[in-house]
Amino acid sequence: MALRCFPIWVCPQTTHHRSPLVGLAEFDANKRRRFCLWECSSSASQRAVTAIEGEIPYSRELKKSSDKLGLTQETQSVSFHRDLSMLPKPLTANSLYSSAGDDSKVRISFQGIPGAYSETAALKAFPNCETVPCEQFEAAFQAVELWLVDKAVLPIENSVGGSIHRNYDLLLRHRLHIVQEVHLPVNHCLLGVPGVKKEDIKCVLSHPQALDQCVNSLNNLGIQRISAKDTATAAQTVSSSGKIDVGAIASVRAANIYGLDILAENIQDDANNVTRFLILAREPMIPRTDRPYKTSIVFSLEEGPGVLFKALAVFALRSINLSKIESRPQRRRPLRVVDGSNNGSAKYFDYLFYIDFEASMADTRAQHALGHLQEFASFIRILGCYPMDLVR
Repeated sequence: MALRCFPIWVCPQTTHHRSPLVGLAEFDANKRRRFCLWECSSSASQRAVTAIEGEIPYSRELKKSSDKLGLTQETQSVSFHRDLSMLPKPLTANSLYSSAGDDSKVRISFQGIPGAYSETAALKAFPNCETVPCEQFEAAFQAVELWLVDKAVLPIENSVGGSIHRNYDLLLRHRLHIVQEVHLPVNHCLLGVPGVKKEDIKCVLSHPQALDQCVNSLNNLGIQRISAKDTATAAQTVSSSGKIDVGAIASVRAANIYGLDILAENIQDDANNVTRFLILAREPMIPRTDRPYKTSIVFSLEEGPGVLFKALAVFALRSINLSKIESRPQRRRPLRVVDGSNNGSAKYFDYLFYIDFEASMADTRAQHALGHLQEFASFIRILGCYPMDLVR
């Protein structure tokens, strides 16, 4: 079937004629109107003309033909337009609300392969979401920017291992917004192929940080440690190898996905091991004051004595609690110099300061604090304002 588009120029008479469609304005007697009709031709030589985007397929030639057939103007409008029941229905406020709350339509990217702790964090935030694995953290960011997924999840700090500096740098490099945080208790499990006992394990694979968090348990078992790309990859490798003397440290979810037995649970040295994850989106969340909120910002400071003290004081003066402060050297200009000439000597590192404070941007205290901070800062960016994760 072929489609051809051709124009038809309609020149109304000097007197006003009403449109053959109800609700359309009258023609202007001094203007000509152009209509674009689609002609649909098939092998059976059958032709049909359908209006495109609300144009009125009505000309003198069509009028003459319809007059011979005895059709009225109202009948003509029905003949030349598609069935209105086939058109998409307008969204209502209820449908928008239902769609926003339906996490089965949410696609979330994460770094790693299925079974990674990041995937578990995504499923904690959105139990029915579709998770999309990515090789690198950078790819997880780009998947959101390219509209391949709706959100991304990334670990930002661990109660034992500290901050993940790479992801702080990516937060500044990309223009995504923090819309949620997730606190995930870490449950490191010793995994092995079905049928083996933990006494049979001679060496274990896992991410270097996971291995460091289980040093005492592994030493007591006399198990050799081998680094892997991540915990889920370690579980996949052990499952593929089928070796009875090789184990992995990974999550319960990884054990279920790759068909491994859980030989021991919670083998981490610190029982209160928690990783904090951030959920990122293209659009920021609208801040409110109906529940505890947290705001994340990054800024750099001008030169001067006590300038960092003054910057932090803007929050203390307004009784705003700081829950996190992280400093990172500026990658493009790591050293601050005395002057801008080539002869200037390095004075000290020039830092970016990442701060999380417990207040919503809808709170006037937060607004006044950031306004005060601008007096000392050379650069400020709000990374996100989002509800605090209070689930323990």
